Amino acid sequence: MPETPISAALLADALGMTEQQLLGLVQANTSAAHDPTLVALTVEEAARRLGVGRTTMYALLASGEIPSISIGRLRRIPAEALSVYVAARTQATQSSVALAA
Repeated sequence: MPETPISAALLADALGMTEQQLLGLVQANTSAAHDPTLVALTVEEAARRLGVGRTTMYALLASGEIPSISIGRLRRIPAEALSVYVAARTQATQSSVALAA
């Protein structure tokens, strides 16, 4: 069944707000840019930055491939741990390509 697109103006009207208010609300809650001031990320934020799902992110944490810390009852991933993980994976990939050549 094909989806019928709905205009932002029609949706805003149905919600009782202006189109600008709706667009501002959407932008505030779905910003693709990450906050560079965050030192520790939630599992969801870290997964979004890596472009993986939550389950995959939890698997990476459980295996120890990406370190995490506890803050009270919360689980957080140091932001720089993602860069270290990506760099290590990139280096491992380059090494295996060099061995295959």
